[in-house]
Amino acid sequence: MEQLMIIISTLPIDLDFVLESALESLLHRLRGLCDNMEPETFTDHELVYLLKGQQGNPFILRARHSLSHPTAPWHLRYLGQPEVGDKSRHALVRNCVDVSASHSLPDFLNEMGFRMDHEFVTSGHIFRKGAMKVLVCNVSRVLVPGNTENTERMSLSYLVELSVLAPAGQDTVSEDMRSFAEQLKPLIQLEKIDPSKQRH
Repeated sequence: MEQLMIIISTLPIDLDFVLESALESLLHRLRGLCDNMEPETFTDHELVYLLKGQQGNPFILRARHSLSHPTAPWHLRYLGQPEVGDKSRHALVRNCVDVSASHSLPDFLNEMGFRMDHEFVTSGHIFRKGAMKVLVCNVSRVLVPGNTENTERMSLSYLVELSVLAPAGQDTVSEDMRSFAEQLKPLIQLEKIDPSKQRH
């Protein structure tokens, strides 16, 4: 498997949903708040792979590729367990390893003993504000395994995710995220994810 890039960092995350009726208002506000460039649009296919060990939780990897740019590299991501540490922190923090890979990634993971647990398609917009990335997208389940043409929207709401890749110990990032999230109210209420309610 070709490895082109590895990012190892902490990933603070805030998450919320916005109704489709409020989508245009949110996009308009994000255009005003974010860097002076048109947001990227994307359609990605993501597959979640599990490797079950002798005991405890399975090892989880996420493989993602662009349906908008089929020749672009695949991305493999590992997200560590949420850091429990400082409860006053405004964002959930997890270790993150991102690897760009060749198109043979799914075959490689299968040969390594991983099993594909589920897959979905996300489609939407990416805004940037300095190091912060704001994702606004809808999520669709794949009805026939491997067939990204046959999908069904999981909700009429749009997922809104605010994340930053930052070096470990850089706690000021979560304060920046909180300040940015405040400017999106009352359209959305970005809040720290509760790890106990997350399946993967």
